Amino acid sequence: MKVNNYKIAPSVDLTSAFLSGANLSDASLWNANLSSANLKDADLTCADLFCAEMVETNLSNANLWNANLTAANLVRANLSGADLTGANLWYADLSGANLSEANLMGANLWEANLTGADLSGANLTGTNLFEANLTDADLSNTNLKGTNLFGSNLMGAKMPDLSAR
Repeated sequence: MKVNNYKIAPSVDLTSAFLSGANLSDASLWNANLSSANLKDADLTCADLFCAEMVETNLSNANLWNANLTAANLVRANLSGADLTGANLWYADLSGANLSEANLMGANLWEANLTGADLSGANLTGTNLFEANLTDADLSNTNLKGTNLFGSNLMGAKMPDLSAR
């Protein structure tokens, strides 16, 4: 499969690729290198990004509904406003990532590393954050209804004001 003249396949090197708005739904990109790529507004619904390298990738407003991001490296990635409903991010590294205003409803972030991540205004309803590392993460104005935080490290995390709820 080709999109914008880029070969879309497992283990492909798409470093710094311009794929803004691209339709990559159901794409098989496991072990691909998408570091510094522009995937703003891209459709990655049900995409397989298992073990993908996505360091500093722009995924703002992208649709990652039910995507497989297991063990993906998303260090300092921009996922602001992204839809990650039902996505699997088990053991993913999202340290320093921007997830502000993202929708993570029902997502699995079991043992994910979210150290220093910005989750302000994110929807975490029903999200599984079991044993996740949220050290120094910004969780202000997030919706934590039904969120599993059992065993998570919240040291230094900025938590939402729960007094008004």
